[in-house]
Parts: sequence; structure tokens; C-alpha cells
Amino acid sequence: MSTTLQTATSIDDLRDIAKARVPKAFFEYADHGSYSQSTMRANRSDLQAIGLRQRVAIDVDKRDLQTTIAGTPAKLPLALAPIGLCGMQHGDGEILAARAAAAAGIPFCLSTMSICSIEDVAAASPVPFWFQLYVMRDRGFVKALIERAIAAKCSVLVPTLDLQILGKRYCDVKNGMTVPPKVTVANVIDVATKPRWAWSILNGKRKNFGNISGHVAGMESVSTLSQWIGQQFDPTLSWKDLEWIRSIWPGKIVLKGILDVEDAKIAASLGVTAIVASNHGGRQLDGAPSSISQLGRIVDAVQGKTEVIFDGGVRSGQDVLRALAYGASSCMIGRAYIYGLGAGGQAGVTKAIEIIRDELDVSMALTGTRSVREIDRSVLAQ
Repeated sequence: MSTTLQTATSIDDLRDIAKARVPKAFFEYADHGSYSQSTMRANRSDLQAIGLRQRVAIDVDKRDLQTTIAGTPAKLPLALAPIGLCGMQHGDGEILAARAAAAAGIPFCLSTMSICSIEDVAAASPVPFWFQLYVMRDRGFVKALIERAIAAKCSVLVPTLDLQILGKRYCDVKNGMTVPPKVTVANVIDVATKPRWAWSILNGKRKNFGNISGHVAGMESVSTLSQWIGQQFDPTLSWKDLEWIRSIWPGKIVLKGILDVEDAKIAASLGVTAIVASNHGGRQLDGAPSSISQLGRIVDAVQGKTEVIFDGGVRSGQDVLRALAYGASSCMIGRAYIYGLGAGGQAGVTKAIEIIRDELDVSMALTGTRSVREIDRSVLAQ
């Protein structure tokens, strides 16, 4: 009997459903990494290799999963990471993910490369959301993006530092991925076998990059992520650009894409609210170390000067527990909720969050832990 959204018990189950429902090019865009995908695989294998310490005869009847993320209360130590093209996993994908996150009491971060625009999500989300910023050559457009995020009352700005140029994502090249899909025999056949997906996309607000198309002269016809990055993403990005961003953005800043200890020290010295220890899900520099292998060193390096959020391979509540044990204050999930989105829209994202929450809750109990704020390396097997 095939797994349904109602019978899914793991993120892997949601992945299987999404793979069957989302066209190959868009599923693999989210699912795959760069080059040989060794870093992407290491993100998972290194997390799973960390053993947990089973404890007994400890009163864990009442467990508290609540915490703060970037200084704001959250019901779980979890946030939905910025993912490009959410709206091509399911129509209005960014809106649906934002609503699921709001209902769960956790942050949602909108990508610059989203299908639904900042304004679309702001109009539909019941609570403020985070906005992830790519710094581009056209600083006037970047300034306008930040100002749009301010107008939309976004609560946190997330400049992402590890995508000045695009890593070699061979699956996207082979699949000829475009937004919207090109009309080819293969694509027509693929879409014809995905009626739920096609219906959701047809009924979605947008079919292109909502934050970009129509906002930059000469870019109205942009259809591929690589085309935009090749023309606009800025390899001259430096720490000095943060000063310029701060001259426009008045609120909290979370820097995403920190994997090196020296970079972590610099980021912490800048007084940002938090940093995200991340290798972009293994989608940029293949051969870079896994996020979890660097997390403890990064936490030690910042010496409590800034919050450290973990990103990289989280697929379960046990992975969240492992990352918190290594010093992260919370975790971001990307593929885990994207699988849910592809599997069942907002209900699928809700299901992904529930799976991780329940696994974290049970794993805390079995390691003798009553509160996420108490989690440290004592929960790990020696």
C-alpha cells in the first residue's frame, strides 16, 4: 500500500510522495546538491553518526520545547529556511509554508528567489516573516528589496554570504530547468503525469520570480536561476557591504552561510543578532565539510557574542537534538519542509513540522531531558 500524507511517519515518507507528485526538474532542484554531492551526503551521514545517550528513571513527564530564535519566542527550536522556487514545488508555495510556520509558532524565511513576492506573502501571512537577501551588482535594486521588506514589516533580514556565484548543480543543467517549464515533449509528458501539481501551479498567483520579474529593467524575461545569478549576483561581496545594508535596514540581521571559524569570528564581531552555520545544503562548494562537523568549533569561536542557528541535513527531531547538543540555539530546515510542500501543500508542511516536533519531544524524554534550553553535550553518547 502506498504512503499517503495521512500515513506518512517520517520526512523520508514525505520525500517519496513529493518525488511522485512534483515534476522531475523541480523535485531535483530542491533534492540535489552540487558536483558529486559529497557535501550534501556528509551533512546527513555526519549527523546520523552522532549517538544519543539513553537515560532512565528521570522524571520527564512535563517537557518544554519552547525557546527563542533571534530573540523572538518560538514554540520549537526550528525555523523554515529560505528556499528558492518554493512556488514551483506547489502553487503559492511560499504563502502556504509561511502559514504553516505561523500556525506552528516558528519563523518562516522568504527567499529572494521566491515565486510569490514579498508583498504576496505579507498580504497572506498572519504574522511577520523573515526575508533572505542576496546582494547583487545592482545596488539600487538591492536597496529597493530591503525597503520592500521594511514596508512588508519583515522581522529579520537574512543576508546570505555563500552564493556570490552559483555552485555547479549538474542536475539542473541536465534537466534544463526553467521557470516556468519550457514546453518540450519530455516536460509535457512529465507534467501530464502530475495533475495535482499542474492544478496547483495553474491556480497560483505567479509563475515566475516574484521579487525580480518586472522590477528590474531588461530582466522581465529571466527564466532560469543560473541566468539571473550569472548576470546579477556579485562576487565582490565583502564584509563592508554589511555596513551599507545596516544603513538601510533598521532591524535584526541574521548572517547565513558561515562555515569557517575565522568567518564566524568576524561575523560575531559585527554585532549581528545571529549567524547560520551552513554550507547551503551542499549546493555550493562540494567538498566543503558538513555543517555539523563545524558547528561546535563555530559555537566556541563566537563565545556567546551572537546566536548560532544550525542548517544542514536536518531530517528528524533527533537531528535537532544533536545540533542543540553541539551548541546551536535552533535549527533551520529546508528540504524537510520542501518535501512536505511538494507532498501536500500547506498540510504537507504542517506534517513535516509535526514529525520533527514529535521526534524531538520523544527523543528528549528518552535522553532524560525536560527542556530544550537544558540540552547540551550530556545527551550525547560517549
